Amino acid sequence: MTVTDLGTLAGLPEGRVLDVVRAPDPVLARAGAAVDPTDPEIVQLAADLVATMRVSPGCVGLAAPQVGASVKVFCVDVTEHPKARLKHGTFVLCNAEVVSASRNEKAREGCMSVPDFTGDVKRATRVVVRGQAPLTGAEVIVETDAFEARALQHEIDHCDGLLFLDRAAGAHAIHPRKTYL
Repeated sequence: MTVTDLGTLAGLPEGRVLDVVRAPDPVLARAGAAVDPTDPEIVQLAADLVATMRVSPGCVGLAAPQVGASVKVFCVDVTEHPKARLKHGTFVLCNAEVVSASRNEKAREGCMSVPDFTGDVKRATRVVVRGQAPLTGAEVIVETDAFEARALQHEIDHCDGLLFLDRAAGAHAIHPRKTYL
């Protein structure tokens, strides 16, 4: 199944807005556990991640460790972001992994769990990611590029216990977040 076959997340329960944890919370540094995507608790978590992402200005993705759950589940939606080329809408993946990646490029990233800083991070600009859909457990393949590829890799890193700070080339590549009035 491709991500476009997922539709609008039909069948997920109503999501609750959760608090986002911030670095240096230890949950952000632990690799998450694989999940059963059909487990009702994981299905609810998927809905909660989407609800939390949607009420967070500028947020294009959110991983379970960012809400205190050390498991491999995340959501992404880059639809409104100006740097996105391919846009698969809102989707959630469980147990996702990058199966191929190419064309590395450095770009600036931010994160709700590191609200005061951004960083220059080198990531693949084309990826193929395999995961599972919550509720059904169906295998999902996402082929994407540019900003959506970056967002997927960022969220997979969260599930593996990594922050963008861990991927920056050093202190010179980390910057105070700009505030616009």
